[in-house]
Amino acid sequence: VKVVESGGGSVQPGESLRLSCTASGMIFSFYDVGWFRQAPGKQRGLVAGINSAITNDGKTNYASSVKGRFTISRDDSKNTVYLQMNNLEPEDSAVYYCNVDRRAEHYWGQGTPVTVIV
Repeated sequence: VKVVESGGGSVQPGESLRLSCTASGMIFSFYDVGWFRQAPGKQRGLVAGINSAITNDGKTNYASSVKGRFTISRDDSKNTVYLQMNNLEPEDSAVYYCNVDRRAEHYWGQGTPVTVIV
């Protein structure tokens, strides 16, 4: 099993980025997927999640700090989950990690950094 994030970078406040999380070695549509982030000196926290429509309810959920600005979506035909991040703020700067999850299985990617430069 392999999970790979991509799409991070440096942007200015108000700009947008789209992160991708691609997994292999699994039946991706069976898994719930979450985007987490960790800033220096802070704990890793959930940003957004999307459940499997096959084994779960297909619903999405968001941290209150990103609701209305970030959108999570998935394309199971491409084994990929996206995180569209609009109107980025300096507080969004962190390393963003993808977690692919089902029952006792938990897989993490290596992370992709996002920096919002003031």
